[in-house]
Amino acid sequence: MSRRAPTSPRELGASACPPRSTARTATAPPPTGRSSVSASLIRRIASPKKTLAGGLVAAAATGMVFAAAPAQAATPTTAKATAPAAAPAAAPTSAKAIAKAKISDPAQFAAFDKIVSHESGWDVNATNSSSGAYGLVQALPGSKMASAGADWKTNPETQIEWGLKYMNERYGSPVGAWNHWQANGWY
Repeated sequence: MSRRAPTSPRELGASACPPRSTARTATAPPPTGRSSVSASLIRRIASPKKTLAGGLVAAAATGMVFAAAPAQAATPTTAKATAPAAAPAAAPTSAKAIAKAKISDPAQFAAFDKIVSHESGWDVNATNSSSGAYGLVQALPGSKMASAGADWKTNPETQIEWGLKYMNERYGSPVGAWNHWQANGWY
């Protein structure tokens, strides 16, 4: 059986790392034709970009849509430009937006907002387990709101209409109802 001759520095008895010199030189190393960018600098720059890219992927995966302008918008036209027709305003979707659309006076809306925030936290299905009060304005019993619409259990607009009518008839306005609420803890 023959043995092969040692070929690597380790096999020849050299240590894995050559001894370091503790002396520092004042001159820069000669140029090697490579950029002097360190790996740590590259990692520092790349890491935020990876984070941003990961965030975009996560946002897209959760249903966010990033839309680009249509291609034809970038092409020049020879026709005279006209202002596009305004799209009809979308109906408000949140209970608070519905209330804001119905109550034009900022002071009255602020009072209504405070009452509903305290009573139900703007939860259309809020139920008081001890009294049975229901909805945004905590009608007692909740079925009173049926006078404003058959969908009183689930429709925030119906509950808001009923609540505004109640506040106006009983206290003169949402501000009057809020003043009573502050003095008594209920309205």
